[in-house]
Amino acid sequence: MAGLYSSSSSSKPTLSSSPSSSSSSRLFLLVTLLPLSLACFAFVLQWRGGLDDPVTHWSIDHHEFPGMVTTQEKRSLRRSVSDSGCVDLLGQSRSPSFPYFRNWKFDYHSDLKPRICITTSTSAGLEQTLPWIYFHKVIGVSTFYLFVEGKAASPNVSRVLETIPGVKVIYRTKELEEKQAKSRIWNETWLSSFFYKPCNYELFVKQSLNMEMAITMAQDAGMEWIIHLDTDELIHPSGTHEYSLRKLLGNISADVDVVIFPNYESSVERDDIREPFSEVSMFKKNFDHLLRDVYFGNYKDATRGNPNYFLTYGNGKAAARVQDHLRPNGAHRWHNYRKSPNEVKLEEAAVLHYTYPRFSDLTSRRDRCGCKPTKVDVKRCFMLEFDRAAFIIASTASSEEMLQWYREHVVWTDEKLKLKLLRKGILTRIYAPMVIIQELREAGVFSSVVIAAHKSPSKNSSTADSTSGITRESSQETGKRRVLEFHLDVDGESQASAVPPQSPPGLEATQMEP
Repeated sequence: MAGLYSSSSSSKPTLSSSPSSSSSSRLFLLVTLLPLSLACFAFVLQWRGGLDDPVTHWSIDHHEFPGMVTTQEKRSLRRSVSDSGCVDLLGQSRSPSFPYFRNWKFDYHSDLKPRICITTSTSAGLEQTLPWIYFHKVIGVSTFYLFVEGKAASPNVSRVLETIPGVKVIYRTKELEEKQAKSRIWNETWLSSFFYKPCNYELFVKQSLNMEMAITMAQDAGMEWIIHLDTDELIHPSGTHEYSLRKLLGNISADVDVVIFPNYESSVERDDIREPFSEVSMFKKNFDHLLRDVYFGNYKDATRGNPNYFLTYGNGKAAARVQDHLRPNGAHRWHNYRKSPNEVKLEEAAVLHYTYPRFSDLTSRRDRCGCKPTKVDVKRCFMLEFDRAAFIIASTASSEEMLQWYREHVVWTDEKLKLKLLRKGILTRIYAPMVIIQELREAGVFSSVVIAAHKSPSKNSSTADSTSGITRESSQETGKRRVLEFHLDVDGESQASAVPPQSPPGLEATQMEP
């Protein structure tokens, strides 16, 4: 009995565990299959176009990211490029809106504060100018005053520039030269040491005269800040949360008249660079952004046998608050006829100067200047020592010798030296401009502007010399008279000498200190 009882009682747990095990198996199967079924269902709906993602409404062409173009659309876009007669050097063609922003057409309105403009004197082609313009549009610049000559003034280039919202194209016409000949600048002393000299000196005077006109145009347009920048320079608004020049200048105290951006100089790592803005990421920091001991302690390594720490200038560029009596003080600074401006120097933001980034820059600079390639004559033409040496090499050496010289003096090929100076903070990597411009190119912004310009009726129906005003879009006669009428200021402050491009401090600066 006892054995039977114990046997039957021990069999009860075995019998009762069968339903529980079956329920657990069913529950496990349900938990496993349900998410998989939902995922498959969602995939099928999305593949068939059943899901309505609101992101797709943000882009006119319904391609959320660069590269999402059908084969048929690509063929159509290639046909448009070939019909326009343009070589597709600026990336794939797409709608002109930047795909990561809702219907952004880069056309800023009066509600954008502060209103910032850039003025430049350029002869560059579209492959350089379009990335330069649209990069600065992305960081908050609304208006551009382009004083164009050479390639920039050619019909194919100017036709495109004129179609870009916020861009004012000013041609070097006979009328413009006559107006600038009457400028008060010629009767003052602050720029007089640069008058009637060739090459860089002539350009420096021309830039100052153009800046004078741009000030008046900026006042008439209600601009709050004006910056003079070359088309081989990009503003780097480091230190702002949104990488925004508007945020940077919007936070400047109201009593500040001029903001100085120290410049960083590009340090190219190859001799076959074609698009510097998209291919260069290494820069040499300015003296103003380095510890003194770091700068002078690594000076010889950083110069690599060149005349100075930077190949060209090292005194930065400046933004000025647009106000009465503002005047240029050379291409690097601003001044005021009635007061000494209050200046501040930024501790993080900089101007990125792409200096001799392409091997062809050696010959292009040579071709723009008619000086003799002698040490005596180049001093009349160039302000900085490296420019003089580069001009002589480009004028006297063979192509092979030029390339060898370029590799030794411009290209950074020593990996150990690069790593050392990167660790010291002399060199730095900056990727933001490269990424922005690459994304703009991939989104088809540049090529779309070219295609749209060649499809639209040409504004340039005649040559630039036949234009009736300084710009194609509007006449600024009242403003021009205000700037150009001649009168002398008795205030000595207004005669502060123009600031030329200056090299960074050399080792002799340490010897001059007590």
